Amino acid sequence: MTQVNPTRTLPSRFVLAVTVGGVIGLGILRGPGEIAEVITDSTLYLALWLFAGLFVLLSTAVTVELVGMTPRSGGFYSLIRRAYGPYTGFVIGWADWLTYAADLALKAVVIIEFVSILIPESSAWSTPLAIAVTSLFAAIQLRGIGLGALIQETATSLIGLFVFVLALVLFFAGATEISAADSVSVDRSYNDWSLVIATIIFTYDGWLYASYFSGEIQGGPGAVARSCIKGMVIVIVLYILLNLALVNSVGLAPLIGSELALARALELAVHPAAGTVIVVAAILILLSHQNLEYMTGPRILQALSEDGFAARQAGVVGKGGNPVWAVVFTWAVSVGLILLGGFEFLLLFSVFLFVPLYLALIIGVLVMRKREPDTERPILAWGHPYSTIFCLIAWAIITLFQVYVERETAVYAVAMVAVSWPVYRYLARRSV
Repeated sequence: MTQVNPTRTLPSRFVLAVTVGGVIGLGILRGPGEIAEVITDSTLYLALWLFAGLFVLLSTAVTVELVGMTPRSGGFYSLIRRAYGPYTGFVIGWADWLTYAADLALKAVVIIEFVSILIPESSAWSTPLAIAVTSLFAAIQLRGIGLGALIQETATSLIGLFVFVLALVLFFAGATEISAADSVSVDRSYNDWSLVIATIIFTYDGWLYASYFSGEIQGGPGAVARSCIKGMVIVIVLYILLNLALVNSVGLAPLIGSELALARALELAVHPAAGTVIVVAAILILLSHQNLEYMTGPRILQALSEDGFAARQAGVVGKGGNPVWAVVFTWAVSVGLILLGGFEFLLLFSVFLFVPLYLALIIGVLVMRKREPDTERPILAWGHPYSTIFCLIAWAIITLFQVYVERETAVYAVAMVAVSWPVYRYLARRSV
C-alpha cells in the first residue's frame, strides 16, 4: 500500500490539535441540555459523563494498536482493510466517508441556527447560508494543507483555553437557587434513551482523528497512537470539569431542552447577556470543525482511490498537499445532505453510521492479532484480550440498540451503504 505523503510534513503536535480540537465541539455545547431531559439526577448525570469518558478512553487504548501498525493516512479504512479484505474494507471506507459528509452537513446547519440567535433574520435563509458556510471551508482546503493545519492548531489552543476558563467562571459564580429543582421523575421511552446515547457518543467522537493523517505526521504511527491517548485524557478532564461546574452553578433543571445549555447556564449564573459569549464561541468552534473535517473526510476517498476503489481523480493530490477532487466530492455530498434533513436527522444518521465502525475497529484488533501475530506493533492494546472483548460486547449492544430504536434512520443509512456494492463492482472490474 502506498503512503499518502511519505515526506511527513505535519508536526507531531498536530495530533493533539486534531484530537482535542476535533472532539470538543457541538456535543458539549448542546448535549447537556438534551441529556438533562432524560437524566434529571445530578449524580447520575455526572456518572454518565465519567463512565462514557472512561469507556471511550479504553476503546482508544485498544484501537491505537491498529494505528501503530498503519503508517498510512486514510482513517478507519486504512486501519482495518487488511483485517476484512477488499469489499468489506471498501464498505467500511465508504460508510466512514459518509459520516464525515453527514457531520459537515450537520455542523453547517447548526452554525446557522446559532447565527440566527444573534441575527434572527438569517433564519429565513438557513439552508443557503449553511451551504455557503460548508462551501467556504471546502475552498480553504483547496488552497492546501498548510493553511488548514495552522487554522486547526490555533483553534484547538483557543478551544481548550475557552472550556477551561468557562468551567472556572461557572465554579466561581457559585450555586443558584434553581439548582435545588433538578430532580424530576419523568418516564422516558427507548427513543429518548437512543438520543442520549447518540448525543454522548457524538460528544466524545473523534478519538482516532489523527489516524486520517498517519502517513503525514512526523514521528511515525507509534507517535500518532500515543498522542491519541494523551489527547483523549485532556478531553475527558475538560468535559468532567465543565459538567461539574454546570451542576455546581445552575443544576440540571434550567438546562432541560436548551439548544445551547452552556449559554443558558452562563446567563443564569453570571449575567443575562453572558450567553452571547457562548453563542459566538460555539460558532467559532463549529467553523474550526468544518476546517478539520474537510481535511479528514477526503483522505478516506484518497486512500480508497489509491487502492483502486474510488475515482482516480480522488487520489490526485494538489500542490498544497490535499486531495483536490476528494474535497470536491465530499462537499457535493454534504450539500445534498443539508438539503435532505435537519439537526436530529443528521445527528442520528451520523451516529448510526459511525457506531458500527467503532465495532468494526474492535473486531479488527482481534482479527489482526490472529492473522498477523508477528507484525510489528509499536503500541499494544491495553489489557488485551479482556479490554478488547469488553469493548466488543459494549459496542455490539450499542449498535443493536440504535438499529432497533432508530429503524427509520437505519433505512437511510443502509440505503446509502448499499449503493457501495454496484460502485465496488464497477471499480473492481475497471481495475482488472
